[in-house]
Amino acid sequence: MNGAESLVQTLAHSGVDLCFTNPGTSEMHFVAALDRLPGVRCVLGLFEGVCTGAADGYWRMARQPAATLLHLGPGLGNGWANLHNARKARSGILNIVGDHALEHLRFESPLKSDLDGVAGSVSHWVRHARSAAEVGADAAAAVAATRDGALGCIATLALPADTAWGAGGVPQRAPAAPPAAPVAGEAVDAAARTLRALGSRAVLLLGAGGSASEAALHAAAAIAAATGCRVLAEFYNPRMPGGRGRPRIERLPYAGDAARQKLSGAEVLVLAGSVEPIGFFAYPGKASQLKPEGCALQTLATPQQDVPAALQALAEALQAPSAPHADPAPLGVPSGPLTPESIAAAIAAALPAQAVVVDEAVTTGRGFGPAMAAAAPHDWLQGMGGAIGYGLPCAVGAALGAPGRPVLTLEGDGSAMYTLQALWTMARESLPIGVVVFANRAYRILQGELQGVGARMSGPKAAAMLSLDHPALDWVALAKGQGVPGCRVDDAAALCDALKRGYAAGGPFLIEVPC
Repeated sequence: MNGAESLVQTLAHSGVDLCFTNPGTSEMHFVAALDRLPGVRCVLGLFEGVCTGAADGYWRMARQPAATLLHLGPGLGNGWANLHNARKARSGILNIVGDHALEHLRFESPLKSDLDGVAGSVSHWVRHARSAAEVGADAAAAVAATRDGALGCIATLALPADTAWGAGGVPQRAPAAPPAAPVAGEAVDAAARTLRALGSRAVLLLGAGGSASEAALHAAAAIAAATGCRVLAEFYNPRMPGGRGRPRIERLPYAGDAARQKLSGAEVLVLAGSVEPIGFFAYPGKASQLKPEGCALQTLATPQQDVPAALQALAEALQAPSAPHADPAPLGVPSGPLTPESIAAAIAAALPAQAVVVDEAVTTGRGFGPAMAAAAPHDWLQGMGGAIGYGLPCAVGAALGAPGRPVLTLEGDGSAMYTLQALWTMARESLPIGVVVFANRAYRILQGELQGVGARMSGPKAAAMLSLDHPALDWVALAKGQGVPGCRVDDAAALCDALKRGYAAGGPFLIEVPC
């Protein structure tokens, strides 16, 4: 058995049964081993950022790490932005990065790079295999390194070509992941005292774990009803249940001024898997911290801990009964021109039960929350690290991580161009993914940020850098070229109808929405 074969068997033995691949020369023995040996499914991405973004989406739904197969330092570099997003989302991913054979590394070959530098900047764990005999043990250690309590971590294993083709491979099995650490009773009691004492002057802020579990959301709603505290979720959440039957937890607004207003009057933020809220960017004359001056931070549970259990324990300590929950009425088919409100109504009205919604709508989608409370039960996934181009790849991973569930991707046209190749993977794998592209023909978010930072746009050069027309992107044609059927709609009723027809077809589809 060679090293590559031992790697495949170690992955399969350790529960890593999916690999998003974009291989090159150094990885050919691993490719051959994946072909010969059962246990690991391979999904090809035409760009490394598709592979890494898909691995992020897979973790969010399956709660198991997928592997990526990337080619040398440049290939890892091409996937770096979505690894950054995955790290911020606390997703577990195992990158297998082919490297030059050990003897070849002493030469300055064209593709030699600072692989450690690229990997170390975004990985929690990095190791280079040194012999075929060690590859299995290295892979088992890498799988184990993809977890830290309740959190996922990014592990990168460099596989020199000769350790893959060399004889003497020994398959291993990663140890079972330990459970998330429980929360100390003292933290629960302290949070209970704070919330009882302060009521609406305290905010229970939900983050990772606290917003990903439906049971946790119900516990948080009960805590709010019992104490009068306010409950908010971080603006960006890796996964958040929504729709009818679930409490609607308002998210902290993206815009700094709106977030500060939302937190106004808070004397304490009780952190339930969350961290201190910080503005996305610095703005002249404005503080980076979003909490009011003098507002204290109190930790109920860290992101590594069992946040749902902590919230349940807090509800029990407060003797908080289940909070009554009134669902809004289901929405009818909207009509009229396309506006953010009518678009949200169409999406909510057409959404199938148990859908997964991947949100990279950027400016168009910021106000979708209220309408989605009337939609069928669903999970909402957001980009966590701010690097655009996450939505289409994340949808690929989410569809594979939650087989049988339809996926809807809400995409800005500028963001979608970063990882357009994901459409091809959707078509090849026949994934049930709908893509709605909001074609405002601009980097609309940057037009707003221009004002936020106090810069002035006084000429055509600046305007051209924020515009996506001349020529306008034809999303129906772009989708067709990747093997995905598409259409363009001009009003809300047509959008609702196109969504329903797309879901019924059971494969990928794209809708261009001018807005």
